[in-house]
Amino acid sequence: MLPIPPDEEGVAYLRAYGGRLVGILRWGELDQLWERVLAVPAGWYVYAVGEPPPAEVAAPERLQEFVRSVDQLLRKEHDENYCGIVYADDRDAPSFVKIYDPGNLGAVCGTTGVSTLPGWTLSRARPVDLPGAFHAPAGRRRWWQHWFDR
Repeated sequence: MLPIPPDEEGVAYLRAYGGRLVGILRWGELDQLWERVLAVPAGWYVYAVGEPPPAEVAAPERLQEFVRSVDQLLRKEHDENYCGIVYADDRDAPSFVKIYDPGNLGAVCGTTGVSTLPGWTLSRARPVDLPGAFHAPAGRRRWWQHWFDR
C-alpha cells in the first residue's frame, strides 16, 4: 500500500503511480504511446524524480521537447531490441506514464522487495515528491538510527 500524504495532496498521483500499469514492450508501441500523449499536449505534468515536483503543467512545446529528448535517451542508452522500461496506465488514452532511467534500472519490478523509482513521470495529476513519499524499510531505519544513538 502506498502512503498517502496527510494533507491529501497528490492522492490521485500516488494512486496512479501504484495502480495497474501496462508495460510498453516494443519500440513501435513507444512511438504509439508518444503519439497519444502528444495528441492532447495540454495538461501534462513532467516530473524528473529527485527534483522538486512541478507545481504547474508543462507548456505543450515543453512536453514535446521532453518526449523527443527522453525518447532519444531511451533508444541510445537502453541498447536493446525491446523497450520494456516505460509503463502507462492506458495505451490508448494515457493519463500516467512511468519512464525508468536506463542508467538506473535496479529492481524495476520490485522482486528484491524494494523497487527502483522511475527517472521521470508524465501525469495529468499533480506529482508529489516520490523519494519523500516512500520511507526506508524498517531494517534500514534501525541501521541509520544506530548512528544517532551513539
